[in-house]
Amino acid sequence: MNAMTSPLNATDGRRAARSHIHTPRLETPFHPRLAALSETSDWYSWAGYKAPHTLFDEELEYFAIRSTSALFDISPMVKYRIAGPDAERYLNRLTLRDVRKLGINRVHYTAWCDDHGHVLDDGTLFRLGENTFRLCCQERHLPWLLDSAFGFSVDIHEETEEIAGLALQGPTSCSTLLAAGFSGVERLKPFDIASVPHETGTVTISRTGFTGDLGYEIFVPRALALSLWDRLWQAGQPHGIRAIGYAALNTARIEAGFIVANTDFITAEGALRADRVRMPDEVGLDWLVDADKPSFNGRKAILEARRNQTLKHILVGLEIEGNIPAEHALVYHGKKREAGLVTAAIWSPTAKRNIAIATLDRPYGVKFTDDLWVEIYALRELRYQKMMKRARIVPRPFVKLARRTTTPPGSF
Repeated sequence: MNAMTSPLNATDGRRAARSHIHTPRLETPFHPRLAALSETSDWYSWAGYKAPHTLFDEELEYFAIRSTSALFDISPMVKYRIAGPDAERYLNRLTLRDVRKLGINRVHYTAWCDDHGHVLDDGTLFRLGENTFRLCCQERHLPWLLDSAFGFSVDIHEETEEIAGLALQGPTSCSTLLAAGFSGVERLKPFDIASVPHETGTVTISRTGFTGDLGYEIFVPRALALSLWDRLWQAGQPHGIRAIGYAALNTARIEAGFIVANTDFITAEGALRADRVRMPDEVGLDWLVDADKPSFNGRKAILEARRNQTLKHILVGLEIEGNIPAEHALVYHGKKREAGLVTAAIWSPTAKRNIAIATLDRPYGVKFTDDLWVEIYALRELRYQKMMKRARIVPRPFVKLARRTTTPPGSF
């Protein structure tokens, strides 16, 4: 047997042949600090980046959000810089809300659809100047954004790798920023933006977040990321600052009633089946649609669906009896007819309620709102125990905190 046909070399050859599909996860600019703090080595992939699911304890990380302040790395969030003379007109054509109403140094939550009115993604739009915007979202859309820019004088550039981001959330988040020397942040109202100096550059601070709590999001050039982390970390020690992973953030966002693309709904580009796509009204985003705008992607289809009452789904909040989370449980009407699916569920530590977000097939959730049940399978000593628990539709958010909108925030 020669070297060319030995079993060892054949195995190496097979490995080499498929090595092109092994893409290592990228590390965010804050990864050195997160890795040093990690006690669990519990990492997951977020948009190709290595991100913490937990760092030390999911429950304690959650209570950092609600009791002190929590630092979460949002660098993998996809970020586009959109600028040029037609930037406002372009974004107004692209998204559901009226961008003309968005002032400079303000943010608004929005979504965008394809021509059939199906949601492509949701996210936040930052107006950094008269003709300069930053669009932050879950999925990558650069080819679609570029195609949509035909006929507009606008420049679109993905800056995900260039701009690092942190979410600082919780009742002591403002106190931490003030202690770090970022004076004036106490005057920021919800969805306000401020640009403040940091070392040789500038950081952008917005009063936004994904927790339903007092909080801020901070964007900084990649080269200044670690010095920003260290500045916040040192200033936050007297205020109980903790680094957190996604598990804790997810609990807080469910309490706040916020939805996640490709978790609570499938994006139009991600759907493999035609019946999985959703219109804004079917995922609780009907309030984003500015029907007075003359033209935007999907406008005709969305308004026709409303007029003809052809909407097929509805997203609702549920309160479920008992204390076992109903994650991915089927929803039934009268214990017999399948009515929908739970997309996210937790036992809420703050509300002390068993809560869930669910997508229902109309007319359930619209005409039939009573006699709803969820089918839960609880693992008990290597056996699943089937439970049928009563559920009722309740408004979101499940947890509403006054400090989220109070200006200036209280000193905690």
